[in-house]
Amino acid sequence: MSNYKTVFFTLGILQIILGIFMLIPVIAQLFYDEFDSSFIGASIVTMIFGSLFFLSNLDHDKKLNLQQAFLLTALSWLSIAIFGSLPFVFSSTEFSFTNAFFESMSGITTTGSTIISNLEIIPKGILFWRAILQWLGGIGIIVMAITLMPLMNVGGMQLFKISSNDSSEKILPKSKEIALRLIYIYSILTALCAISYKTLGMNFFDSLTHSMTTIATGGFSNYNDSIGFFNNIYIEISAMVFIILGSLPFIAYIKFLSGNKKIFFSDIQIKTFLKIIVISIFILVVYLILNNSGQLNLRYIFFNVISILTGTGYVNAQYDNWGSFPIILFLGLMFIGGCAGSTTCGIKIFRIQILYSFIVNHLKKIIYPKGIFILKYNQNTVGDKFVASIISFIYMYLVIFFIIAALLSLTGLDFITAISGAATSISNVGPGLGSIIGPNGNFSTLPDLSKWILTLGMILGRLELFAILVLFLPSFWKN
Repeated sequence: MSNYKTVFFTLGILQIILGIFMLIPVIAQLFYDEFDSSFIGASIVTMIFGSLFFLSNLDHDKKLNLQQAFLLTALSWLSIAIFGSLPFVFSSTEFSFTNAFFESMSGITTTGSTIISNLEIIPKGILFWRAILQWLGGIGIIVMAITLMPLMNVGGMQLFKISSNDSSEKILPKSKEIALRLIYIYSILTALCAISYKTLGMNFFDSLTHSMTTIATGGFSNYNDSIGFFNNIYIEISAMVFIILGSLPFIAYIKFLSGNKKIFFSDIQIKTFLKIIVISIFILVVYLILNNSGQLNLRYIFFNVISILTGTGYVNAQYDNWGSFPIILFLGLMFIGGCAGSTTCGIKIFRIQILYSFIVNHLKKIIYPKGIFILKYNQNTVGDKFVASIISFIYMYLVIFFIIAALLSLTGLDFITAISGAATSISNVGPGLGSIIGPNGNFSTLPDLSKWILTLGMILGRLELFAILVLFLPSFWKN
């Protein structure tokens, strides 16, 4: 295991950090007179294991090769989900380990699905911890998407290398440099969102927790009715603004601060993302008008389109009552997702763009067999290797979606619950469709086996599939 000392050393640091964050909800416990030993006990256990990993691997070589990068990515999310479940297990709410792990995995992958049937009676410490998990998951996925995934050649993410001279040996120092900037930007956006919510009517606790899950596009709320609980159009407008800000590629923020003031207007991914929002809203409005639906409400349409597309999962209306077409549209939006290098999930905008350009070029070649058509993205040439990586990703994404849906149906779930459950897990959206896991439903009544299948879908979707699948190849473990 000497080859993996850097991996376990880094895991030790992550667990120590997680253990420290577990002490923050104790403040909420003390303030609301709900103190118990759950978070302190969970923090001690987590930091003990983290310290053991840290101290036993101090002689690591401070380098991270490609094999180790894949292993670190997978183990980071898995270990945080496991140790992140301890406060739920130790709490007075009596979570089973399955439910605790499901809630923890849903939090750290910013999925937003919950097994809690009545959020209003849950202790404030637990609600705070759910928000912290999503906040950590949000910044974690941004750092990974910008530093590790481009170097691992996962699903075309190599298009987003910070420098064409990056190599695997430079991963750790590059990550430290970029991570500090990202945390700075991420924290400022969270603070601005919290101030906005507080100003518009939320109490301090709700504004803090909801700001953390908004910027993370996670969608955990403190209420069964989600953001609709507040019934405040100004809060919903604020949520939409900050959800969109969290859905933009964070590398664009770094470029903006570095002097590129036009990046938000010139980036093709950002422009397409905003176009999809506008087109989806327009289509939904036209559909509801033509069907003489009493459900036509621009406030609900705007909010839920943005929430579902970005994988946030906040709801302010029962959109599964709008008819069959909106359900199909929302399923499609779940798969699309937001921008690469943001807190959002799904297939991502850039892959849809490149696949579309590839198909257009292929049609041109049929018409003009001797023509030469160069595929470009953001004015950069896209090679066959990138295109193959993206097509492979989309293919596997759909295959795994159908496998998860089939497995869920075998556990006894009905068609709508199985299909939407598979979609919401692999796309890390949160709510599904139907009476059980719909907009204001929850996952508490699902069989335990279904919950484990869904957690597998969550981590696969969050880590871009191949970061997990590659670990099951025997050739991966050969030197």
